[in-house]
Amino acid sequence: MFEPFPGNYVWNLATNLALVCGGNHGEIDEACRPVRETAKAGADAGSELLFDSWIAVADQVAKNADADLAAGFNLSAGSKYLRASGYYLAAERMQSRDYAPRWAAYDRGLELYHKGSALRGLHVDKVEIPYEGSSYTAIFIHDGSGTPRPTLVSVNGLDSMKEQVDMAGHGRANLERGINTLFVDQPGTGEAIRLHHLPAVYDSERWGSLAFDYLLTRGDVIQSKIGIFGLSFGGYHAPRIAANDPRYALCAVMGANHVWGERQRQRVSNEGENPVPHYWDHVLWVFGFDDRDAFLDYADQITLNGQVEKIKVPFLITHGENDRQIPAFNAHLSYDQAVNSSKRHLRMFTKADFEVEHCGADNGTGMRDYIADWCARTFAEMG
Repeated sequence: MFEPFPGNYVWNLATNLALVCGGNHGEIDEACRPVRETAKAGADAGSELLFDSWIAVADQVAKNADADLAAGFNLSAGSKYLRASGYYLAAERMQSRDYAPRWAAYDRGLELYHKGSALRGLHVDKVEIPYEGSSYTAIFIHDGSGTPRPTLVSVNGLDSMKEQVDMAGHGRANLERGINTLFVDQPGTGEAIRLHHLPAVYDSERWGSLAFDYLLTRGDVIQSKIGIFGLSFGGYHAPRIAANDPRYALCAVMGANHVWGERQRQRVSNEGENPVPHYWDHVLWVFGFDDRDAFLDYADQITLNGQVEKIKVPFLITHGENDRQIPAFNAHLSYDQAVNSSKRHLRMFTKADFEVEHCGADNGTGMRDYIADWCARTFAEMG
């Protein structure tokens, strides 16, 4: 993994994710250089200074986009707005929940994502999916033709957002293979937790089945070819949903997460790397808990033991052999237990793939494209 901050995994991960999401190396270097010494104090200590440095670059990129737009260079402006969006969201993601400036950065990131997408001529529909007296937000990526296509529901990780996953190229990779994508901010992530105050739940089918219900209302979706995809913590959610809603035609994960609850107890003992600074503050916020011990008791339910056996549809598991957050044995557990899947496959990514870290953060293309290829082929095999 590219490591501009030696010894600081969390900040290096954030930098790599920003690059994967379409960031420019020169702009990201400008954001990182002023805080290299600060990074030596650890992931939490200087996160506000990191925020300031990244926001300064995001503001300038957005100003450059404004100049392009004023000159009538819509495509160039759109590209810059999308990069700026990625930087705002990357900076926001790294903050504790009580850091007030994060909320304006989040709003700005969403605004520029949609502005940039429109200027680039991308087809992005924003939708609300009813959920237990409220709703959670999703974006539907399609080609604008209205032609019925196979469709994937894309599920976030613990700390990712639907816009970031799309900007990492998943929407484009799927479209190139004739597949629409519904990127959801499920409860506990993105807009669902930030704007609708919906916490995460262990029984993911409560909201996962509602995404399927929404897709049944669209004329550009082949109803018999709706699959589900999850990355990182979504590597728990997606299989859980496929196990409990047999309407889904396939399931694919980027990063297995078979015993996530068990991993949280290990993190109390500092086993494994964390994805974000202020980790326990973030996790308790996501799940709506005030007490860590109470959360850990709840998280004991977050396991795919007894769930994966119920998956009957095709099931793909991808994982990096040097994943420092979620050990690779999780992938083998999910594969070994998926005995009733009609087509199970495990693809472990190695050094030869130049992609061995958590969810391909060190490359961003290998797992993404392999999953898109596998899903396209599997949908085609369904006739």
